[in-house]
Amino acid sequence: MSGVLPAIPLIVIRPFLPESPVWAQRKAAGTLKRPSIAALFSPELRKTTIVTTLMFAFAYGAAFGAIQQMPRIVPGIEEVRALPQPQIQQTASQVQAYQEFGGLAGRFLLAILALWIVSRRQLIRVFQIPGLIVMPLVFYYGPTHSLEMTKWGMFLAGVFTVGQLSFWGNYLPRVYPTHLRGTGEGFAANIGGRMLGTGFAFVTTTLTNYVPGATPPLRLAVAATIVMGVIPGSFLNFAESAKLLF
Repeated sequence: MSGVLPAIPLIVIRPFLPESPVWAQRKAAGTLKRPSIAALFSPELRKTTIVTTLMFAFAYGAAFGAIQQMPRIVPGIEEVRALPQPQIQQTASQVQAYQEFGGLAGRFLLAILALWIVSRRQLIRVFQIPGLIVMPLVFYYGPTHSLEMTKWGMFLAGVFTVGQLSFWGNYLPRVYPTHLRGTGEGFAANIGGRMLGTGFAFVTTTLTNYVPGATPPLRLAVAATIVMGVIPGSFLNFAESAKLLF
């Protein structure tokens, strides 16, 4: 829901914005090619398409494999277990609200840092490397020790996750030719993110059958910890080994 706030002014402003000068120039000259999904897998773009699709899958995997599981984890926190059911639900909503505000803060942080950090690779690392350390701790340590710690941990999880998603939304079109920018970004976000990445929710819930924990919520927390430990590291290692973007 935090994405609604910055979207409202965009809805108002975008109809009045001019076309991209490069796009308008090529369209006027008749050299603007028609976009196609097949072109994304041409020899010169195939690796870029695969990398960007997997990047989005990892980013969405962190969100659906762990962050979106927190409302089911909160009832297992010791401070919450003894509360009446309505208060348990309210507490879970409060924890998730911290994540939403963290996501909003991540959007603003990316915008501010983009003015200071020229290298896009360094910019994305600002969110990836701390996330690699902090996010597994949020799910492993927070639910077994402190509700307050869990709240602020979820705030940081929102910062690091939504910051990365905002990064890709802003910079991903630059890795494709002009006529394929929307097609390439749409393929990565929808196929990689919404089709592959959301599948990590199934991975997390399946892992709960095989991990230790005194209660189902705590087993879910352990499973989310494993997912959050694997995804950011895979994300960073894959980006470094590919060295295709930015």
